[in-house]
Amino acid sequence: MLNSIISGNTSTGVTLTEFILCTGGALVLGILIAAVHMYKNRYTKNFILTLTMLPVVVEAVIMLVNGNLGTGVAVMGAFSLVRFRSVPGNSREIGSLFLAMAVGLAAGMGYLGIGFLLVLIVGAATILFVTIPFGEERGQGKDLKITIPESLDYSGIFDDVFEKYTDGAELIKVKTVNMGSLYELHYQVQLKDQKLEKAFLDDIRCRNGNLNIVCGRIASEREEL
Repeated sequence: MLNSIISGNTSTGVTLTEFILCTGGALVLGILIAAVHMYKNRYTKNFILTLTMLPVVVEAVIMLVNGNLGTGVAVMGAFSLVRFRSVPGNSREIGSLFLAMAVGLAAGMGYLGIGFLLVLIVGAATILFVTIPFGEERGQGKDLKITIPESLDYSGIFDDVFEKYTDGAELIKVKTVNMGSLYELHYQVQLKDQKLEKAFLDDIRCRNGNLNIVCGRIASEREEL
């Protein structure tokens, strides 16, 4: 009975066997995409569930509208009204979502082999690029805050120290503290060698009169698209 219902409501006459095969394949592909996304990455269970089920949903929609251009345009218009009611995702999350949709599209059109090949290629490339240092920020990024007395001219005062220990240093902002009797200089620096951090700070202490110095990791910002 279910077979006749499916065949009678689609212009291409999708059989029950074809529907189960494509749906099962889309589910397996969704699981593989989710597994790749979890590799050395932050994630939530809800997002992993979405990645797993998205190819199945897209596959089902494509099979239902296959061959009917008008219905396909109507469904696209309906989907354009749907928005993720959550915080914006980072670039890797967006990439995984697009991959899941592409795989669901391939499965819905019956190209399961192409879907598996796509997941294999993209998954292998993702794991490779996550494992190797390709695209990583060069050097050891540090937030550096130096307090100096108001009698010192902060313009270029630490240039020789920065040249010795860093690959680059940028003065982000200057703030007066202690009723204007002190200046707080905020730098972002790239250390040449993490092991030289103590020597780097010691040289700065000799220059700023042993006033406060704060050196820490640059706060990571959530990458959004």
